This record gives sequence, C-alpha cells and structure tokens, in this order.
Amino acid sequence: MSDHEPAERRTAVLDIEGMTCASCVARVEKRLRGVGGVDAAVNLATESARVSYPGEVDPSVLVDAVRGAGYEARVRRDASSTPAGVDLAGGADERPHPHGEPGEHAGHVHDTADRPGATPLRTRLIVSLVLGLPVVALGMIPALQFPGWQWVSFALATPILFWGGWPFHRATLANARHGAATMDTLITLGTFAAYLWSAWALFFGNAGELGLRHDVVLFGPVHDATALVYFEVVAAVTVFLLLGRVVEQRATRRAGSALRALLELGAKTVELPDGSTVPIERLAVGDLFVVRPGGTIAADGSVIEGQAAVDESMLTGESVPIDAVAGTRVTGGTIAVGGRLVVRAASVGSETRLARIARLVEDAQLGKSRVQRLADRVSAVFVPIVIVLAVATLGAWMLAGQPISAGFTAAVAVLIIACPCALGLATPIAVLVGTGRAAQLGVLVTGPEALESAEKVDTVVLDKTGTLTEGRMTLTRVVTDETTDAAEALAFVAAVERGSEHPLARAIVDAAGASADGSRLADSIRALPGRGVTGVIAGTAVFAGRPSYAAEQGAELSATLAAAVAEGERRGTVVVAGWSDVGGTPQARAVFEIADTLRPESAAAVAELRRRGLDVVLLTGDNAGIAEAVAAELGIENVRAGVLPEGKLAEIERLRGEGRVVAMVGDGVNDAAALAAADLGIAMGGGADAAMHAGDVTLVRNDPRAVVTALALSRRTMRVIRGNLFWAFAYNVAALPLAALGLLNPMLAGAAMAFSSVFVVLNSLRLRRAR
Repeated sequence: MSDHEPAERRTAVLDIEGMTCASCVARVEKRLRGVGGVDAAVNLATESARVSYPGEVDPSVLVDAVRGAGYEARVRRDASSTPAGVDLAGGADERPHPHGEPGEHAGHVHDTADRPGATPLRTRLIVSLVLGLPVVALGMIPALQFPGWQWVSFALATPILFWGGWPFHRATLANARHGAATMDTLITLGTFAAYLWSAWALFFGNAGELGLRHDVVLFGPVHDATALVYFEVVAAVTVFLLLGRVVEQRATRRAGSALRALLELGAKTVELPDGSTVPIERLAVGDLFVVRPGGTIAADGSVIEGQAAVDESMLTGESVPIDAVAGTRVTGGTIAVGGRLVVRAASVGSETRLARIARLVEDAQLGKSRVQRLADRVSAVFVPIVIVLAVATLGAWMLAGQPISAGFTAAVAVLIIACPCALGLATPIAVLVGTGRAAQLGVLVTGPEALESAEKVDTVVLDKTGTLTEGRMTLTRVVTDETTDAAEALAFVAAVERGSEHPLARAIVDAAGASADGSRLADSIRALPGRGVTGVIAGTAVFAGRPSYAAEQGAELSATLAAAVAEGERRGTVVVAGWSDVGGTPQARAVFEIADTLRPESAAAVAELRRRGLDVVLLTGDNAGIAEAVAAELGIENVRAGVLPEGKLAEIERLRGEGRVVAMVGDGVNDAAALAAADLGIAMGGGADAAMHAGDVTLVRNDPRAVVTALALSRRTMRVIRGNLFWAFAYNVAALPLAALGLLNPMLAGAAMAFSSVFVVLNSLRLRRAR
C-alpha cells in the first residue's frame, strides 16, 4: 500500500447496556474516539453505537473501551468494509469485498424488544409494587399501624431498595467513577438517606418500640427524631421511578425493527434454472435465477429472458409497474407480476440496493439528534447543589451547638424533599397519557423525543402514493367514440383482462364488477407484457393496451379519443381499447383513464397544515406531470417529483441544512430512510412495516388529517411536560429552605414529595380530554 492510499476502514455496530442519559452517551463516544483512528456515533434511543475504525484494530478493543467507560457492550455485527464512493443508486462497488462472501447477508438486526434488560426491569417494577403498597399504606395511614408495623415495613422496604432500585444505584456508581451526577444520583442519595436513617432509628433509636405511632409535626423541630421511620419514601420513590423507566423503555423498543422490516422484504430462497431451490445465501454474483409470477426478485440483476410487469413501488413510490424484458435491470425485493423472468445476479446479500437502503435507515437513526432530557440537564447542576446544601445544613446545626440528631434530621429532610420522584415522573407520565390519548385518536407516538421534535416542526414533507392518494390504481374515466356505449366498452375490456394480475387490468376488472364475470366470455387471450392484451369474444376481436400498442394494431384514434389520451396522461395512465370482427381492421373505440386517486381527506389536511403556518412540500417518486396535477388540486406549491429513496433522503437533509425542522410523512419502503432522517417521521399505518418502524409517529388510520392531530397533540403534551417539570422543581426548591432551617420534618418532606407526584399525575391526566 502506498503512503497516499487510504487505509481500509471497517464498520461495527455495538449494543451497549447501562446508558441512562446524554452524559452517558458523551462518555462512551469519548472513550471510543480515544482509540486511534476510531469515529463513533452513539444513540441512546437504540442503545447502540456505530463505529468506523481502521482495519488493523480488533473489535474487542472497542468493547474494552466501552467497558472502560463503565458500560457493557457486545459487537452486534462487523457491518463490512466501507470504501469511499459507494453507489447507493445502483449496482455494487466493483472493488473486492474482503470481509464477506458473495452470498453474505447484510447482517443480524437486533431488536430492542429482545434486549435482556427489558423483562428484568418489568419484573423489578411488579415485585417492588407488590411489596411497596403495604409499606406506603402503613407509613401514611396511622389507623393501619398495628404493633410492630415498622419492622414489617423494614422487611418489605429492604428488597425494594437493594434489588428493585439496583438499576438506579448501578448508574449512580458508574457516574460517580467518572465524577458525574445525574438524576440517578439523587434517587440513590434520597432513598438511601431515608432507609439508613430509618434503620438507625429502628435499631438504635426509639422507632423500634412496639405500639409506636408516628408523631406527625408539620412545621417546627421534631421532639424525638429517633422515633421516625421513612420506609414509605423508599418504596414510593423506587416504584414510581421504576414505572417511569419502564415507560421510557417501551418507547425505544421498536428502534431496531426498521432494519428487520427492510431485510425481511428480501427473498429467503431462490429458484435456479434447473428447477432446484436453494437458500438465498448460496446465490452468488453471476448466477442465474428464476422469478415466477407473483414472486419476489431475489437479488439485483439484469433480465436474461422473459417478460413481466415488475412492481417497484416499495422502492420508488411509482404506482405503475415497470415492464421488464431482456436487458432490463431489476432490484431485489421487488415483485414480478404477470410473467416469468430469468435474471442474472449482479449484486447479492449486503450489496443489494435493499440492504443499502437498510444501512441508510440505520445511519439516519444513529445520526438523529435527540434532545437531552430536561430533567437530566437540570439534575447535573441541581444534584451537587442539594448535596452541598444537605452537608452544610448538618454542619450549621452542629456549629450552632444543637443536638446532632436535630442537624441530621434537617439534613435528611433536605435530601428527601429534593428526591426527584415528581421530576422522574414529569416526562414519562405525560408521555404515557398523551400517547394513550393519541392512540385513541389514531396516532401512535414513540416517546418524548418525537413529541419534542413535533412541537418545533415548521415544514411538512408529504409523500404522494399511499399518503395523499389511495395507493392503488382506480378507473377514473371512460371516454368512447360516438358509436360506443361506455358500459359496453368496459364489459368488453374487462372480459379480456379478467385473468391478468397487472394493476391496470385489475382496476378495469374491479370497475366492471360482476358484469365481467359471465356476461361476456373471452377466449384466445394473448398478453404481451408491457404492451397490451388481445382476445376474442363471440367472434369479435378485442384489444386493450398502451396508446403505442393501439398504433401497432393499426387502430387510428379519433379526435375525441386522441384528446382523451393527451389529457389522461397528464393525470395518470391511459389504456386504449378497440374491437372489430375477427380478421377485420381494428378500430379504437374507448380510452380508459386510470390513476391513483386522492384520498377524500387530503385537501382538508393540506389546507389545515397551511393554515397553521407550516410549509408543505410534495416529495414523490412519480413523474412530474402527475405530481404537478396532484399538487395543483391540493394547493401545494413546492413539488419534488421523480425522486428515488436516496433522493428523498438528500432532500430531507437539504431542508434541515437550511435550518428547518422537518416532518416527513410517508408510507413505503422508499420513504424509510427519509422518515428516519427527518426531525419527525410520520408513517401511514396502512403502509410498509419498514416505514412504520422507521417513523417516530404512526397514523393508525390512512387519513392524512391525522398529521394535524399528531402535531397539535404533541405540542399540547409538551406544554404539560414543561408545566410538570416546573412544579416538580417548584415544590422541592420552595421547601428546601424550610427543611434546612429545621422547620420541615422528614415526614412532611416525604408528604410534599408525594404530593408533587400526585400533582404531576393529575396535570398529565388533563391530556385525556384533548381533541
């Protein structure tokens, strides 16, 4: 290798356990980048890191670097070499691929739902809840305090603290090793302070006496602080915050599913020309394979023989299939309709276009900027202040010559009142209620990041096919010459098209309905893929196909039909049909206009988005004529047509580069990368799984008006979250001076903390009435 030749680089994806906040992400990235030549992007939502590193570096070094930062990691896959100049728009790179055989797949896709930590966290919540309910009841309701209740509370609270709260304590220890403090630090300090004080009072103070009742003093010094226990604080804080953590975890589980949904579109087996079937992994570049009608094309390649219509809508968004003949390039994962093909493989496995789009989605997810939790940001400053204040409180009381028990009581009250139960609930409870209400309104939201993004959106980019339109071809108009009845023409053509699976044929047959079955029977049917079809009905020869096919038949178009063709091609696709006696000169009789029609709600949705001051962009893989016609009908001025998946991604990145906050609305695999790259990805529920998993929001109903609902409800939810955060801090900060001065005993501090949590929950429940 010359001095000027770039060193080979490889890419690995690491699954990382133990990250809880943005500071964790920063520490992991710093450690990884500390390894020579390594570049890393760490994603908290997917709990993963995509690492680019020199070929001579062993992946185990990357794992050791993450462990050095205090987290566990494992290599999910060695994604591949990543030479410069990869052509995402077409065939494979011509250079050798040193780290994978030709038939190698793009790799295992890890789903966050399968992570080992998900189920144990739910188990901790359930067990802690069962143990904690009696502890809280006994501590807060004197009428339930039977002789020895405090010892029962101690026995129940101990496993809650040490086992149920271990995820928080583990994070606290990891942060402490790096000199950092987060919300987890306050949780650990608050719960351990309450527990240790209570245990000391139980074993060495007066709190262990049978028949003890809490002497509740709301304000002023406690007469006998050693008779108080706060096990209910330990139980309540741990259970509530475990609930918040489980809610957050639920919001991230679908992150890895986008890649699986993409890769599952590919064929699992492939038929060879000799009739045998082999696993897709055995297909190599240059091999021939067969695609039967309705089958999935196994790999990127070129057609060697055969003819078929190929549905590429999952890649391009184009609703009309392409006509594949010898020499046509086809893409793996697309569907062959109405014909048999023999294809020579040009790209397989991880080098197919489908796999490359999957990598685009993953890169976009890893690179997406997620706003750090406000609670974590404030805790970075709040936690050290509280700790210093608690220590200062104890010192001040001792310097004042007061009993150490009084000073310790005040210090514990400071820690307990500052314990961020409400702070931990502020976001997840509002998210839980808000997203639950959204689901009732037909909008599925993934979590706080999506809500934060939705609130700031100023530009909405809309896909056309399947988003603003129905996503299927429909007969919209029939124009006939002066001597022909439209119903008769429809019946004739439906009869010869009845056996075809081509979308244009199905649109005509569906429009004819029952009249196509039995009223007219056709025989001698001959289909020419990409051109048209002929057949004979009771001695009448019928043809139907593209305008060029009508010319091949020698059928001339009247002025009326020619005008209908010109007008129809501006809005969609046209089929020209005609008939004559067998052996006679064919005569063009009718023009069928077929298009992907607009959804009835699309115009109202676009109008409402514009009324709210949002810029609306139409971004589609369809041709410019159709796109402009749709845009004109909906009142959209900004149109981008004929755009492939990579182009959609580039357009989203261009808009974001201009400083816009972009929401992308789409439904197909071709939209997946753009959905993942946008500040907010909104997927139509009736679309491809890959689109739904790549998006931040999924619309259950195929109603574009739900886009407005999603944005409006997200903004309202964020207002509630900010209100929750304000009051969560307000209660605590206002009470801190009272606690430090000894005017607020730990019992009242715990009650105030609990009340702040109740307030946050009640405030969040207002979202249930959102419309």
